This record gives sequence, C-alpha cells and structure tokens, in this order.
Amino acid sequence: MKRVAIVQSNYIPWKGYFDLIASVDEFVLYDDVQFTRRDWRNRNLIKTPQGVRWLTIPVASKGRYHQTIRETAIEGGDWAATHLQSLRSNYRRARFFDQVSELVEPLYAAPSSSLSDLNRAFLDAICN
Repeated sequence: MKRVAIVQSNYIPWKGYFDLIASVDEFVLYDDVQFTRRDWRNRNLIKTPQGVRWLTIPVASKGRYHQTIRETAIEGGDWAATHLQSLRSNYRRARFFDQVSELVEPLYAAPSSSLSDLNRAFLDAICN
C-alpha cells in the first residue's frame, strides 16, 4: 500500500512538515486552494534575542480574495535580502549555520515571482 500526504505549501516549514514528507511514499503540494492571508503560506517566525519576529514575503493579495496559492504572486521589494540578513544576524553562531547558509543563500539570491514556486524551491533544496 502506498502512503500519500497532501499538504499546502508553507514558507520555511517546521520540522514536523519534513517528518511528514519522510514518512510517506508520495508527497503532494496542494496549491490549488485559496490563498489565506496572515497565514504560514508566505510568512514564518524566527527567534531573536528580542523575542519572535515575523519574516513575511510580500504578496499581491489586495482585492484577490479568491486567488489560489498557485496564483499568488510575490511583490517586489528587498524582502529576500532582509530575510537573509535577519537569519544571519540571529543564527550565525548556531551550530551548522554555515552548512544551512550555503543551502538557503542561493534560494534568496534568485527568488521566484510565484509564492508556490518559491516554497517548492525551499522544500526541494532542504529535502535534497
């Protein structure tokens, strides 16, 4: 019997997301559903010395209440550099930071215009 998991994409998912991927034979990103604002699709929390901080990818959502995750476009701005700098300044002393940094820096250097494509790129890189 084949084990399948179907989950919506998230920006920098939690460890349990990857445990789920590892536990199934087939993993499907469900991005044909409505994009939900103020959710984990385009943002996540990091720990900082001042408390938790949101890293949010700016997306085009105003007036697009029925768009799917797949249809959600990333808006311009310098968000990628800001996110990378936040990760560097808060985690540079963490064990294995250099290895993780080598993995994610290229993802931030060439971000996609599509939220779903970007989330998929992060998943693929981390899973590989």
